[in-house]
Amino acid sequence: MNAADLTLSPGLTQGLGLALMIGTGLVFLALAWLIKSKLVRNTHDFIISNRRVGLGFGVGSVISVWTWAMAVMMSTAMTFQFGLSGLFWFVVPNGFAIMAMVPLAKILRRRMPAGYTISQFAYNRFNQSKVASGVVTVTMIFGILLEILINLKGTSVVMSTVFPINWQVATLLTVVVVLAYSYFGGLWTSVMTGTINTWMITVPAAIVVVAVFGMIDGGATTVFNAVKTSDATNLSIFEADAAAGFGITLAFGLLAATVADQTFWQKVWAIRPNQVGRTFLWAGALFYPIPICLGMLGLVGIGYELTAADVGGDIVAVGPYIVSHIGLPMVLIIAYVLVILAACYSTIDGASSALSSIVAVDLVKRYAPATTESRLFYITKLSMLIGGIIAAIVVLSGADFTSLVLTTYALKTSILIPLVLAIVWPKTNTIGFVGGVVLSILIGMPLREFYGELIGTFSILGISAVVVLGAGLLGGRAFDMRELSVKQAVKLES
Repeated sequence: MNAADLTLSPGLTQGLGLALMIGTGLVFLALAWLIKSKLVRNTHDFIISNRRVGLGFGVGSVISVWTWAMAVMMSTAMTFQFGLSGLFWFVVPNGFAIMAMVPLAKILRRRMPAGYTISQFAYNRFNQSKVASGVVTVTMIFGILLEILINLKGTSVVMSTVFPINWQVATLLTVVVVLAYSYFGGLWTSVMTGTINTWMITVPAAIVVVAVFGMIDGGATTVFNAVKTSDATNLSIFEADAAAGFGITLAFGLLAATVADQTFWQKVWAIRPNQVGRTFLWAGALFYPIPICLGMLGLVGIGYELTAADVGGDIVAVGPYIVSHIGLPMVLIIAYVLVILAACYSTIDGASSALSSIVAVDLVKRYAPATTESRLFYITKLSMLIGGIIAAIVVLSGADFTSLVLTTYALKTSILIPLVLAIVWPKTNTIGFVGGVVLSILIGMPLREFYGELIGTFSILGISAVVVLGAGLLGGRAFDMRELSVKQAVKLES
């Protein structure tokens, strides 16, 4: 296996790449228009799907928003960088993070059946505290923008690696394409296109990876022998450098990425009550094969002794580089590109829909409750466009993909313990909640910058936990969770 043997497949023109990006968007645009005409009548339908999402669409949509650029590209990159230990630390916490939502989702759906957002929960849980809900709202919006820009970055990397397309052009085109179709149907569009995208991700990905190994003389045996020759530790799953370098930070970040993400809480309140637990359980379990499968491309990269410079400087391009340079038939290269587009499009779509729910419930209806239904409808749609534009500006600055992911998860970790305790521990109070989030960011993030991911992550977790528990134990009064069922910050049902 020699890197010199890898050459770009002929026929991967700019026109083909642009056609795939635009064509995928046009298909979803047609579907979005149909959904709008049949299912979307008002803001309630747009942001919560009238609470009628069933098990099938629920599982598909959760998997699709979780199978974002990170899952399909970073799984390959971490395997390439750390070997099987990188794949282990990337994969194991991923599915568990979704399944960890089950008890929390069931508690809140039962206690607050007419909810819309997790910020709305904070508002009611902390006696209509605009400070507590404001912290959650800002955290959710920031997290959503980071999700959008990470997937914009992922799309730009794969399209510029496989095709002669300028990465800035790919970024801007993705914003236009995804927001064009998600603008019409809101959560209904996200749920249905996301389910389609799940099928587009799983089956073609498996076929492409098998074909890649088939292009190598000796197949998997040759790859594993080359990896072992390069460094035998690459075939161990218990290497400490992977855990310290990104694994532990990622594990807690993944938990925070579900628990502290409106993209998932929006679905908690949109899915039929009797299907909430089963949806997240099945979604977590069925997610696992995707990163395991695509992570194998990282071993191929090690076997060919590729370097970051070979693939353009960013190791998340290893997967696209191998697929487009190993000699696969054109149809399989296109299938791989569609896998990446499906993953990135569905997550941007889902994040944009979540952003619209936050704007409608936690900003407009809270601070301007007299806003008319028609105006509210257009404001929620406008928020999706603004979010996409802001994310695109950040991506165009040239930020590194892996750094974006780890920074996102470090920030989200700050709200993980305070939010979980707010849901399950009645003594959690406003001072502890707000103080835990703010202090963990102000102290923990600088520690992360100076002492690395591991110390930074544990500092953020430790500070937030100590502050919340300390304030709760000293505060005395316990919140009656039954109050959530009768408290409503907003009411959007027609």
